[in-house]
Amino acid sequence: MSTTETGQVTGTQDKDYNIIWFVEACLSNALRLETYIGDAERAGDRELAEFFRRAQGESRKGAEQGKQLLASRITGTS
Repeated sequence: MSTTETGQVTGTQDKDYNIIWFVEACLSNALRLETYIGDAERAGDRELAEFFRRAQGESRKGAEQGKQLLASRITGTS
């Protein structure tokens, strides 16, 4: 990966692409954690299931914050 790409190749500036990537990573993590929660519940490990639920909540929170930041930058309201 080039360290000089600033949107010429993708059409999206790095800083905006980074926010998009962050949101996608948070949402992907929230989905993956759903599987981990189910695994922990099936194993009867309530402590681990609750740990993963808290982590999932933080991933959702990060995704929501990233979406809001991206939206404000796209609409120029920041």
